[in-house]
Amino acid sequence: MHALVSRILVVLVVSLTLGGGQAHAQSAQQSVILTIDGAIATRNGATDVRFDATMLDALPAYSFRTWTPWFKEAVTFSGPRLQDVLEAVAAKGKTLHMVALNDYAVDVPFDDAAGFGPLLARRIDGKVIGVREKGPLFLVYPFDDRPETRNEVFYARSIWQLTRITVR
Repeated sequence: MHALVSRILVVLVVSLTLGGGQAHAQSAQQSVILTIDGAIATRNGATDVRFDATMLDALPAYSFRTWTPWFKEAVTFSGPRLQDVLEAVAAKGKTLHMVALNDYAVDVPFDDAAGFGPLLARRIDGKVIGVREKGPLFLVYPFDDRPETRNEVFYARSIWQLTRITVR
């Protein structure tokens, strides 16, 4: 994992140092799809880390096919594991307060990341997830591989249109 964290740090540093002008700052702000704050040790902002698509895509991608209550049949979700994203920002905590674009919020136990292997899915069946299709990020659990997650507790934790995580 040390190599992974190093790779993310390089991406963060590069994203901070490219074109430090006002126009670049506005452009970078518009492309942010995930902000993480709270109990983190790595930052690219004053108090947070802001990920754009390129930064998230620099993380190892994983996929699984699973049935969910939100689609008629099983689909393939792809993206970085939540655990890898948390390790990239050196997060330490007990709870992940997750907020969607529509202000829906849910608290997810920090230990779910390692214990259940959910993804921050950026793609469904190979296509980048648009906002109208539950994107840009969808926290999804491998329901078919982990039968203990097939219940309302885990369905409620599977937040789509995810835009912010506060580590507590």
